[in-house]
Parts: sequence; C-alpha cells; structure tokens
Amino acid sequence: MARFLNPWLRRIPARAVWPAGLLPLALLAWEVATGQAGVDPVRAIEHRLGRTAIYFLLATLAVTPLLRLTRLNLMRQRQALGLLCFTYLAGHLLAWVYLDMGLLWGQMLRDVVKRPYLLFGMAGFLLLLALALSSNRQSRRALGSRWFVLHRLIYPASILGGLHWVWSLKVWDSWALAVLAVILLLILLRLPMILRRVGVQAGISAV
Repeated sequence: MARFLNPWLRRIPARAVWPAGLLPLALLAWEVATGQAGVDPVRAIEHRLGRTAIYFLLATLAVTPLLRLTRLNLMRQRQALGLLCFTYLAGHLLAWVYLDMGLLWGQMLRDVVKRPYLLFGMAGFLLLLALALSSNRQSRRALGSRWFVLHRLIYPASILGGLHWVWSLKVWDSWALAVLAVILLLILLRLPMILRRVGVQAGISAV
C-alpha cells in the first residue's frame, strides 16, 4: 500500500494541503451565515475551532509513527498540518477573547487564574506559537540542532491541549477522553526515538 501511495503523495505540494484543511472553517462560516450554528453560535464557533485544532494536532503527531509503522510518507505535508493546527487554535483563542469575553481583559485574567483548563490552553497556545514562528527555513538554519529540541515542545503542547478539552467539559466525555488517549499513545510511540536522540546529543555534549 505504502509503495503504491508514496509516489503520489510526493507529487502533492504542501500548499495543496491548505485548501482541504480550510474546508472545516468554510463549513463553519456557512453554518453561522445561514443560521445553522445552533442557539449559541458563539459557543459553536469557539468549540468547533478548538476541536478542529486538536484534530490537526493529532494528524501532525501521527505523521512519524505512520511512517515508521506503515512506511506511508506524509513528511512533506507535516508542516502544513502543524500550521493548520495553529491557525484553528488562534481562531479558537480569538473567538474566546473577542466573541465570548468581549475584550474584557480583567475578566479574562481572572478567569484564566480561576479555571485551570484555561491555564492549560494558554500554555499550550504559547508553546505552539513558538513552533509556528520557527517553522520556516530561516529559523531552522539559524537554530541548527536546537531547532529539533525546540520542536519537541509539540509533545507537552499536545498533552496540555488534550487536558484543556477534557477539563473544560466538566464531565467525563468519552470522545474527548479517547482523543487524549490517542495523543498519549502517539507520544509513547515516539518516546524510544526521542530518548535515543537525547542520549546521542548528551554523548556528543560530553565529548
């Protein structure tokens, strides 16, 4: 299967991922414009953007395990998937700041301090912001090997994002828990390779 699909995947430019990746946003905009977003459209916008960000985060995390387990190569599309994740996450945050909280900064600060799931979400956003800003070739060249260390922040950011979703629901939602479990599984699948890299880098530093 991978031998058949990989030549086709290599022909798909990374920029082609964006039109497909923005379809959920277009669908959401259509539902809001036509009054199909439910009785609370602000809540629908906020939650749909957040869930879509998590799904693209899962897709980004899955690229390397998928390559290792099935030889299916989506490495060329991984950066676009990660940036789509951040785009939806930024939209989720903007919806909360502007539509939900109405730019009431004092109230927002009190809510963040009072509600741990908001702290998780903010921390995850800041980590992914660092990854999005450094995803270009110039940053990669400038940082060298430190770029790979920086981009391991996707793992704590993913856990924070999963916890933010689960905790924000205030009930044990089976789907949110399943998504968090998949996040943890994908990180565990990467753990042996991460430990090997850390060991190699520690050995180089000791020389």
